[in-house]
Amino acid sequence: MKGRLLLLVVIGVAVALFFVTGLHREFSLDQLRAHFQDLHQLDARHPLALAGAYFAVYVLMATLSLPGAAILTLLGGAIFGVVWGSVLVSFASSGGALLSFLTSRYLFKDFVQARYGARFGEINAGLRRDGILFLLTLRLVPVIPYFVVNLLMGLTNMRLAAYYLVSQIGMLPATVILVQIGTQLGAEGQAVGALSWHIVTLLAALAALPWIARRLIRAWQLRRRYARWTRPRRYDRNLVVIGAGAGGLVTSYVAAAVKAKVTLIESHRMGGDCLNYGCVPSKALIKTARVASILRHAERYGLSSTTPPLSFDAVMTRVRQVIDAVAPHDSVERYTALGVEVLEGHALIVDPWTIDVTLHSGKVRRLTTRGLVVATGAAPVVPRITGIEESGYVTSETLWSKLATLPSPPERVVILGGGPIGTELAQALARLGSQVTQIEKGGRLLGREDPEVSASVHAALNADGVNVLLGYEALQCRRDNGIGILIARGALGTREIPYDLLVCAVGRRPRLAGFGLEALGVLEDGKLPINEYLEAALPNILAAGDVTGSYQFTHFAGHQGWYAAVNALFGQWRRFKVDTRVIPRVTFTDPEIARVGLNESDAVAGGVAFETTTYRLEELDRAIAESRTGGFVKVLTAAKSDRILGACIVGDHAGEMLAEFTLAMKHGLGLKKILGTIHPYPTFSEANKYAAGEWQRAHLPTHLLRWVQRYHDWRRD
Repeated sequence: MKGRLLLLVVIGVAVALFFVTGLHREFSLDQLRAHFQDLHQLDARHPLALAGAYFAVYVLMATLSLPGAAILTLLGGAIFGVVWGSVLVSFASSGGALLSFLTSRYLFKDFVQARYGARFGEINAGLRRDGILFLLTLRLVPVIPYFVVNLLMGLTNMRLAAYYLVSQIGMLPATVILVQIGTQLGAEGQAVGALSWHIVTLLAALAALPWIARRLIRAWQLRRRYARWTRPRRYDRNLVVIGAGAGGLVTSYVAAAVKAKVTLIESHRMGGDCLNYGCVPSKALIKTARVASILRHAERYGLSSTTPPLSFDAVMTRVRQVIDAVAPHDSVERYTALGVEVLEGHALIVDPWTIDVTLHSGKVRRLTTRGLVVATGAAPVVPRITGIEESGYVTSETLWSKLATLPSPPERVVILGGGPIGTELAQALARLGSQVTQIEKGGRLLGREDPEVSASVHAALNADGVNVLLGYEALQCRRDNGIGILIARGALGTREIPYDLLVCAVGRRPRLAGFGLEALGVLEDGKLPINEYLEAALPNILAAGDVTGSYQFTHFAGHQGWYAAVNALFGQWRRFKVDTRVIPRVTFTDPEIARVGLNESDAVAGGVAFETTTYRLEELDRAIAESRTGGFVKVLTAAKSDRILGACIVGDHAGEMLAEFTLAMKHGLGLKKILGTIHPYPTFSEANKYAAGEWQRAHLPTHLLRWVQRYHDWRRD
């Protein structure tokens, strides 16, 4: 400990003296001009002594991370020439880097590893895997200053010899170019610092070096990754897309629009989960359930309340009709007309460019393609509960076929999960007459929303007769005389809950098995890692939609689809990072929950300074007219600014109202712009303007207004 403290003090004193004594001013082009002739003469008389002194000074400055290395490198070329200058600078800079690395390791590694061991464990694992390539990239492409690289790498477990050798090789190209520039600056008869065409050319080469190095490193990386496969001489397709959900449909649509030859493969139903099992059927059921609720509470509108006669068969027939009405938008016929080849069958990836498609007829077709987009969606998670398989259950996918076989709504329904899917289904089925129990392991429904939002939904579900059990964990399922029994344990003890239908809505996981991805080596821990361009480890393979494991929304899958198509087709020239700054989301309960950007919980967790502005719908004329005054508009803005960080709307038409905030955030418009926009009266969208007005009132210039008041008082005298 004393040794470390002493070394730290010595280094601190040395660095301080460097600046206090003005030595840092000596390392500039002006000083190089002033002393060039003297140094040149000294080199002629004592070449070895000067070279030794130069080498020692360079090593010392690199070790202490002092500024001036570039000037020293130019000086090395000017005095010693290209060959000896490059040798001296190369070994001095690498030696200094090594000493800086060792100093950092000696002073700080034990402390950092002890305090941030878990985080550095991941870093060390990554360095063991491809640390040499990573360091080489940092040396060739100096995005991070060299001295920072030295200090940070010293905190890791990188081997000493590897660090030195990679530093020696990686810094050499830039060193040679700078030394060559130095020889031009010091050429006999040329004014030091003059920009000859030689220097301009070398500076251009230095500027281009990071770009060239990045390209070469990427080419080498790709060559290694693809080494075990033989690339086809030609390709049948420009792009093959696996999965015809929202992500796959948009990807293939965009590819066809830019005249690429694209094949879309779907093994089950066009339209994916959203059309067949998710958004479309659930919203159809929710609408019917809401109408039933309105009739039961018609007294709110001056009518007689009534219990609507329910034909469950007719309800499910309507759900089917809605799906059938939307289906042509996603049909084989439509996409074929758009120029997409659609194959109905199962895709198996043979190698990065080859796909075998087993058609429903049993015939196998082999396709070769330059680009491949995996858009296979996600599958519902079934929790590990003793007896659940024997007792029977449904998921968000199998629920609809089950309901279609029932003559009436299931009498007793248990829903596992308090997220958007479970909450929407709980309310809808309760409004249609089922006795619904919703079980959530966490402390509140919709755990990603703010507590007041969760409380609003919880109250609404209770009002509709849903028995919400928070903090309960499902332990076991069994059947007694044909009736399902769920055993759940919570803070108040263990409960046995009977059910006729058990719905699992505890989340979804990417659908990755069975497509050949495992053999390609692009999966990690059962997931498909992708970069900001949607590329997998083999970059001609991209992913879009729920399979990426990010925001599992239909609209976001379509958003990714555009990027997947463009990057797959044109990525060798220009790639686009997926814009994830503004992602809206809606939970279609009654009241609706709509959100974009940060909420208060996110902002607090991220340490973001913010202000909140809330406008309650009980003050909105349209809400009063429709007797729908429950809810609010809450906007988060940056501290002392009208810049919108996020918005949350609870109430009728929240999803439609949210679009204005989404547009404003996307294009950098603040609340003042919303306030200055005419909104039609009476509409729910006026609530957005009134929320902006609340913000404006809270930020009035009170000091200025006092003077304005005095002016008006004076005008009345």
